[in-house]
Amino acid sequence: QAQLVESGGGLVQTGGSLRLSCAASERAFSTYTLGWFRQAPGKEREPVAAITPTGGSAWYADAVKGRFTISRDNAKITVYLQMTRLKSEDTAVYYCAAEGVTKGWNYWGQGTQVTVSS
Repeated sequence: QAQLVESGGGLVQTGGSLRLSCAASERAFSTYTLGWFRQAPGKEREPVAAITPTGGSAWYADAVKGRFTISRDNAKITVYLQMTRLKSEDTAVYYCAAEGVTKGWNYWGQGTQVTVSS
């Protein structure tokens, strides 16, 4: 069964940086749009960033523009989220996701916790 496995979460101080990684289990994921979502306590899951299969185009939520960068390495079937100038409001469980061959986010990782402390 196709899987996405996130890593790289943890505890960081305000203003610090973290890099999240998400490794896919199947080569097909290198042809899918990949994205990152997050869910803070008591809030709905929200999209953070997405990147097209070739990496030629990326989208960011307004809340993270200029601070987060999404990238991918199709040879490693891995997507990254570089997070800088972290704020307390970035605290959440971060999930990676893949679109697949049908419309919508069809594959999800298990999530990794990011906690930003002041």
